[in-house]
Amino acid sequence: MVRGRKLWLLCAACLLLGAATQPRPILDYIERTWAALTRSHAALAAAAVDPKFRPGPGGRWPVYVPANEDSGAILRQLRRAMAPADFEKITVLPLSPKSGELAQPGLLYLPKPYVVPGGRFNEMYGWDSYFIQTGLLRDGMVALARDMADNFLYEVRNYGKVLNANRTYYLSRSQPPFLTEMLLNVYRREHDRKWLAAALPEIESYYQYWTTAPHQTPETGLSRYFDLGDGPAPEVLASERDSQGRSHYELATQYFRTHQVTDYDVRQYYDSARNQLTSLFYKGDRSMRESGFDPSARFGPFSADIIHYNPVCLNSLLYVMEKQTAEIFRLLDRSADATLWEARASERAGRVNRLLWNEQDGLYYDYNFSQKMLRPYPFLTTFYPLWAGIATPRQAARIQANLKRFERPGGLVTSTNRSGDQWDAPFGWAPLEWLAIDGLRRFGYKSDADRITREFLSLVFSEYRRTGSIVEKYDVENRTSDLRGQIQFGYRSNEVGFGWTNAAFTALLDELPAEQQSALLPPR
Repeated sequence: MVRGRKLWLLCAACLLLGAATQPRPILDYIERTWAALTRSHAALAAAAVDPKFRPGPGGRWPVYVPANEDSGAILRQLRRAMAPADFEKITVLPLSPKSGELAQPGLLYLPKPYVVPGGRFNEMYGWDSYFIQTGLLRDGMVALARDMADNFLYEVRNYGKVLNANRTYYLSRSQPPFLTEMLLNVYRREHDRKWLAAALPEIESYYQYWTTAPHQTPETGLSRYFDLGDGPAPEVLASERDSQGRSHYELATQYFRTHQVTDYDVRQYYDSARNQLTSLFYKGDRSMRESGFDPSARFGPFSADIIHYNPVCLNSLLYVMEKQTAEIFRLLDRSADATLWEARASERAGRVNRLLWNEQDGLYYDYNFSQKMLRPYPFLTTFYPLWAGIATPRQAARIQANLKRFERPGGLVTSTNRSGDQWDAPFGWAPLEWLAIDGLRRFGYKSDADRITREFLSLVFSEYRRTGSIVEKYDVENRTSDLRGQIQFGYRSNEVGFGWTNAAFTALLDELPAEQQSALLPPR
């Protein structure tokens, strides 16, 4: 449900992006969207607006500056960059070392321009930004792509990690790690060794975030998602409500009261005597949001049990980070360090294939380290080890043979289960389509990759021609972006813009043979 206080943003986006009965060619839409979704110091008044909350006194939106920065210097810099009327719409404040003491949630300062996903997401997101950056580079916007990587390095230095997004209520968690991907994306265009070398402390620091407690589990030596905060997530209380005004947490409470749950020990997450969620439920809910998949039933209802799992997606991404850090050290002529990181990657790959592979089903699953068992929940992250290069050719062949479990008329469905959550069936999401398709290509399944690409891109294109916009997610079973009445938990809107779908469209299109591209898109 779109709330009144964000209608201005959506309406402005429609005007800027050309939503009309006769929309401009889709590639023009995508290229022009980058400008509409870019936030800079000059446009800070727009970036500071948070559709999930209300402004402070006088209609001003707070912008928080790290405690170790010179807030006065930043204030003067912003005053020079912004129009006087826009400057009056924000309040610049130093960030308290104890973020829980903040009187009002607000935007976290970043030094460089960045691209937001679109719609209700008016900040720089963790894993969205990798896909967006790839799209920017494809469209020749190298400087902006580097700015986004620089902003992530700034977040690690000043906020302790690559953030879920640059809002104060996200300070307790990260998102799926793509930092080295983004750095190498830029390096391969600019070949700036000095810049790459300067990023090493941040790479090491961010890696430590994921590979020390509480993120690393000593039982397996693998990692998990684990939000460092406690209690209900503020953005969920503020914005995730159904048509009757019930919050996501109220709906979860009602579900536990009326359903028998066998996926996990529900007593950990729901106190039936008091009819209320436990503190561990909120920990699991927050940690689920660090995963980027919010919500699904992948780790049981509401993914509340995620804190007891080593997910295949996260550990595949950390394998890639280890391999790419080794590559960075080789580029900097530091072979001994490269060898160390290669060993880390090899060790992780061995653990993933030993613990997360199910030979009987021919799929990768997530591993419950407390129960010492896999959860047999077919999810599109089973393709991550193909994309990452962890899988063997035989394992890749087994997964390819399971394509029929995921393939639908509009591409690949995120999971095989209908739970009422937006990261389950019947929905498909561009980043997972992209990674799965690239995983198939990596192991030589070109015809499958081309076919699924055509299925998904034709859905995006047909819905673009119908609505004049590209959106966040799609129903790949019924080939539509109209999701009304289908999502029961979480937010129910289908946001327009949309950064990672735009990037996936162009990247996947470029991988098709020329004749298939022409058949998919009519000539301009």
